[in-house]
Formats: sequence, structure tokens, C-alpha cells
Amino acid sequence: MAYSHTLALAPETTIMPRCDHCDAHVSENFARVFANEDGYLHACPNCAANVGIAEVSKDRARRA
Repeated sequence: MAYSHTLALAPETTIMPRCDHCDAHVSENFARVFANEDGYLHACPNCAANVGIAEVSKDRARRA
């Protein structure tokens, strides 16, 4: 029996927004509050700490 890879969504089903930095799912409320005016999410709770760590590392490397 062949299976279709096409995903059929019910009309009331919505797809969760995703973080544009790490591609993790975020809630609609998170996206509504933290996305910029173009709908771009620079970070989410899943990756925000990692983004901050990278920025601190860059600053320390410049000072060294």
C-alpha cells in the first residue's frame, strides 16, 4: 500500500510560528509580542541564551 506524504490540515488547524534563528516552534503569543514589524523572530527562549553567549564571546575576543 502506498502512503502519501502530503499533509492535509483541517480548516481550523493552524501551524505554529517558528524562530528564525534556531527553527524551534514558538507560541502565537510569543511571535505576536517579540517578532519585529516584518514578522521576523531573532531569537526564542530555546536559543536566546545561546545567542547571548555568542555575543559575549565575540566581545571578549575583541578585548583580548
